[in-house]
Amino acid sequence: MSNVPTDIATRVWNHTFKLDPIVRSLLDTDFYKLLMLQMVWGLYPDTQVTFSLINRTTRVRLADEIDEAELRAQLDHARSVRFGKQEMIWLAGNTFYGRKQIFGPEFLEWLKDFQLPDYELRRVDGQFELHFRGPWTHTMMWEIPALSIINELRSRSAMNGLGRFELDVLYARAKAKLWNKVERLCQLPDLVISDFGTRRRHGFLWQRWCVEALKEGLGASFIGSSNVLIAMQGDLEAIGTNAHELPMVVAALAEGDEALRLAPYRVLEQWQSYYGGNLLVVLPDTFGTASFLRDAPDWVADWTGFRPDSAPPVEGGEAIIQWWAAHGIDPRDKLLVFSDAMDVDTIEATYRHFQGRVRMSFGWGTNLTNDFRGVSPKRLTGLEAISLVCKVTEAEGRPAVKLSDNPNKATGEPGEIERYRRVFGQLAFPAREVVV
Repeated sequence: MSNVPTDIATRVWNHTFKLDPIVRSLLDTDFYKLLMLQMVWGLYPDTQVTFSLINRTTRVRLADEIDEAELRAQLDHARSVRFGKQEMIWLAGNTFYGRKQIFGPEFLEWLKDFQLPDYELRRVDGQFELHFRGPWTHTMMWEIPALSIINELRSRSAMNGLGRFELDVLYARAKAKLWNKVERLCQLPDLVISDFGTRRRHGFLWQRWCVEALKEGLGASFIGSSNVLIAMQGDLEAIGTNAHELPMVVAALAEGDEALRLAPYRVLEQWQSYYGGNLLVVLPDTFGTASFLRDAPDWVADWTGFRPDSAPPVEGGEAIIQWWAAHGIDPRDKLLVFSDAMDVDTIEATYRHFQGRVRMSFGWGTNLTNDFRGVSPKRLTGLEAISLVCKVTEAEGRPAVKLSDNPNKATGEPGEIERYRRVFGQLAFPAREVVV
C-alpha cells in the first residue's frame, strides 16, 4: 500500500475503463471467509447451500437506484476473477494469528482454480432478488463481493451528478469527519481496534484510505483489517475468525429438535479441530446468546473469548462475564470482541465500561467505511449506509434461520423462526432499530 494518500475524488471522476471493476481480486473479501472455507471444504464439500440478498432497509428501493445492467456486468466480471500467483504464495507463506501455514497445501491447490458460481438476479417491486445456489464451498464466497458491488454501485449512482469540485469537497468533509473520530479514539490508551468495513463500504478506494488513516492516526492501537487484500497490500494483520453461516447451515441440516439445540456446539468442536489459540472466539448470538450460554458445555469456557455481535455491547458483555465467573474464570484473562454497528460513541462507552475488567477488541465496520452522513454538498440521500446483508437461506433444500439477539435481525421462514424460538427459548434482549 502506497504511503501517498489516495486522491479519491480524482479516481472517481476519471474512470478510464469501459467497465470500472469493483472486484479486482478474490482476496478482496473478509478473512473469516477463507478460514471458514477451508473447514467447509474439508467437512462439507458436497453440501448444497443458497445465499440470498436481504435488504433490511426496505424504504430504499435498490433496483430504482442501481442500473440492473451495471450490476450484472459487475457480477459477471467478479466471476472472471481468479486468485493470482502472488496471492497464493502470500496465503501459503504468511503467518496468521502467530501460526504459519494455516492453510493446508491441498486446500490451496484446490483454491487456485476457484471461480465464483453463477447467480440468479431479477427485479421485484423496486428491489433486487439475488440468489447464489450451489455447493457451500462456492456460494459462501459470493457474500462479501456481492455486498461490496451493490454498495459501491449505489454510491457511484448517488455521486453521478456531482462535479469535480463537489466530489473534492465531499471527500474532504468525509476525511475530516473520520479524522475527528480518530482523534477521539486516541484518548483511549489501551484501545485495540481493527477494520471490519468491507461488506457495506462506500467503495474499495475509500476503505483503503480509511485503513491508511487508522494506521497513521492510531499507531499500535490499530491491529489490522478483515479485508485480506488490504491486509496484504498494507503489510497488516488479516483479522477474523468465523461467522453465523456455520451454525446456520449445521442447524438446518440437523435431524430433530435435540440435534438442532446442540448444533452451535457441534460447530465449535469442528472449528477447534481446524484452528486453535486466538482463533477460538465464540460467536454466541446466532440463535440467541442467552440460550447459548445456558446450554454451553464447560469446555467452551477454555476458548479465548467471545464476539457478542448483535446484543447491546454493555449488556451482552456483562452476560458473558457473568457466565465466565460462574465457571470460575477470571474475565481479565479473556477477550471480548465488539463489532455490531460500532462507532466512536459506542466504542468509547463500551471501552470505559469494561476497562480493566476484560481484554477488549473492537471491529469497526460500516460506520468506519461508509459514514457520509452530513458531508454531501447536495445532501445526497443515496450516500447513507443501509442494512444490506447476504445470508444463508437454504441448506440441502431446508430453510436456514438466524434468530440473532435483536429480533429485528431474524431471518428465515416465519414457521421455522417460531420452531427455533421454541427450541432455543425466547431472546433476552429487546428489539432495536437496525441501522446498518
